[in-house]
Amino acid sequence: MTLDLTPDQLLTTTRSVRKRLDFTRPVPPELIRECLEIAVQAPTGGNSQTWSFVVVTDPAKRQALGDIYRRGFAEYRQLTAPLAARTLADPARAATQQRVIDSSEYLAEHMHEVPVMVIPCIRGRLENKPNREQAGAWGSILPAAWSFMLAARARALGTVWTTIHLFYEQDAAQVLGIPYEKVTQTALIPVAYTIGTDFAPAKREPLDKVVHWEQW
Repeated sequence: MTLDLTPDQLLTTTRSVRKRLDFTRPVPPELIRECLEIAVQAPTGGNSQTWSFVVVTDPAKRQALGDIYRRGFAEYRQLTAPLAARTLADPARAATQQRVIDSSEYLAEHMHEVPVMVIPCIRGRLENKPNREQAGAWGSILPAAWSFMLAARARALGTVWTTIHLFYEQDAAQVLGIPYEKVTQTALIPVAYTIGTDFAPAKREPLDKVVHWEQW
């Protein structure tokens, strides 16, 4: 099924989906391939494709990655607890922050149940690289990953960009046979059909508050 969305609707309603992922409905491999065929056409930051995708559907590997994700999530929550407490103390932001916390905890608890996990990877390691080199690398993988997520949305699939498993990237590399010394994992994107397809644009800051013309 392909949703009847205009380009603008697709771009403004592709949300980070956590609680509305349908863990019970299998995702056909050919649908993932369709999304990846679109993803690999994304513009790159250099003259060559230095990125790739690892697709995970095996239940044992998904369980292992889910366990790794939960270990990382526990560390993440501990590190961000002071900031979360300050945000929750702000009445204007508390409700939104609580929804994000609840949905993040829900995803962490159920991560292993996601039918498909997609891990975008970059060839080489980025540690200690100058900003210009890191920017070029991210400037290649991010358009490809975003194209994948847009293609998924158009096919009634939900996704969310997560990086929590990178707390234990080497452990994930071992599970998947990724050569850690030669390949950098950039994210773990859970993929599933969504519960309902009616997603709306998110509430954002007014444009004039975040756009600067000519100078800061």
